This record gives sequence, C-alpha cells and structure tokens, in this order.
Amino acid sequence: MATTARTPITARTVRMLMSVAALLFLGLALLIRAIDDGALRQYSGTALYASMVWAMVLFLWPRVAPAPAGVLAIAFCWVVELAQLTGVPADLSARSVAARLALGVQFDPVDLAWYPAGVVPLMVLHHLVRARHRRNGQNVAIGLTGLPDVPEKRTGATAS
Repeated sequence: MATTARTPITARTVRMLMSVAALLFLGLALLIRAIDDGALRQYSGTALYASMVWAMVLFLWPRVAPAPAGVLAIAFCWVVELAQLTGVPADLSARSVAARLALGVQFDPVDLAWYPAGVVPLMVLHHLVRARHRRNGQNVAIGLTGLPDVPEKRTGATAS
C-alpha cells in the first residue's frame, strides 16, 4: 500500500478551519432558530454556542491540546451563563441583538449541562485528528508542541 504525503496542519490552517467551523455552527444555530421555537431551538442553540466558543479558543490558541481547549470553552460558557444572574447581560441584551445572542438574557441551569454537549464531541474529534497525525509522524499545529510557529528551514538560494 502506497503512503501519501500529507501537508502538515499549521496554526494558519487551524485558524482558517476554526473560522469556517464557527460560521457553520452559527449558520446551523440560526437556521434551527428560524424553523423551530421549542426545545430543539433552545438546547441546540446552547450547544452550538459552546461549539463556536470552542472554535474561538482554537482560533486564538491553535496549538492547545483537546482537554485544555474544551475546559476553556466550557468554563467561558459557564461564566457567561452565571453572569446572567447579575442582570447585566439582560440589560445589554435589551439594547442589542448581538449582545442577546452572545450573552443571553436569563440564567437557565439546564444550559450548564448543554455547553459540554456542544464541546465534548469536538474534543474527541480534536483528539482523533491529533492522534492520526502523530501516528503519521507529523507535527500538527493542533496542540502537539505548545511552541509558537517556527518557519521550516529552507534550503537553496534566497533573494537578496
């Protein structure tokens, strides 16, 4: 069986993929919001919000490993949810649709369980991608080294 060369996954690639993923999560959430007004709308929106936060974490830190990425995403979601107990998000949401979508309006303890539902499957996928690339001997930007991007050493003449 012939092996095929794969392009390493760089931080730039991860950022591009996470931007696309976040837009897909948002699009799916808005589509569900447009066609349903019941439990599906509520809980899928909560889980997809958490998925977007996970994509944001990897966009900001493309080398973060799956567990820290998931913990950061879930913790952020829980902080936003708990902040709803203060009334500040409700005040901001009254003034802005974007704030209402990003911060919510009122605390719902059930949401605390739905945030992990939106993140844990992505953590598993992230782990599987990392493991596959490790098996193939590739240094993938998604959480393998924890080091900043360093351009590969190039050989040959350079322009002066």
